[in-house]
Amino acid sequence: MGLEEIQLRNLEHRANRAGWLRAAVLGSNDGLVSTASLMIGIAAANKSDFLVTAGLAGIAAGAMSMAVGEYVSVKSQNDIEKSDREIEIQQLKLDPKGEFEELVGIYVKRGLSKDLATQVATAMHKQNALEAHLRDELGHFDHTRARPVQAGIASAIAFAAGGTVPLLGALFSSTNQVALILLLTAIGLIAAGFTSAKIASSPLPKTMLRIFAGGSLGVIITAGIGWLVGLTGV
Repeated sequence: MGLEEIQLRNLEHRANRAGWLRAAVLGSNDGLVSTASLMIGIAAANKSDFLVTAGLAGIAAGAMSMAVGEYVSVKSQNDIEKSDREIEIQQLKLDPKGEFEELVGIYVKRGLSKDLATQVATAMHKQNALEAHLRDELGHFDHTRARPVQAGIASAIAFAAGGTVPLLGALFSSTNQVALILLLTAIGLIAAGFTSAKIASSPLPKTMLRIFAGGSLGVIITAGIGWLVGLTGV
């Protein structure tokens, strides 16, 4: 067996990771950027005495917000999938022949001859008509279905982990807090981009640059707002 064949055999599809990966990447990136932006904004407003408190509050509030938001969002998708399933059950009861012809038409559009498509649809209907329609008509697959609890937990944990990175800059330094926060945030964004690219098997430079640039822009804008607030003396 050649090296290329071994590599091909070891390849693994990532579709089953889409739900929790999206939540984890979003959560960690948001934790990094939100917490760092909050702390830098406060420092720019000359309120450095509250950096640690602001960081801890930001992490707690952000993690809960991300968890609830992600759960509600994914739960809505889950409800739609359940609704589609109920509709398909009713359609199979009321018009089984029409549903059968619809499945045949789907297979014909995918390149099968009419005879072969009819044979395949017949076999699918005998095995599990509902699952065949959910899969081939609506694109519902068990490994990609919405999992709200999993997404919510992944998002909360990832946010807290991401937010802890800039917080360490304030905890471990009393003189150069802002510089250390920025340094740790930059390292965290690079690590988040690297991890995301590796898990999703996406191009490393492009993914890392996208996450780093987006996070840096968020911190810069928030620092500017904090500076303006500091000038007003609010």
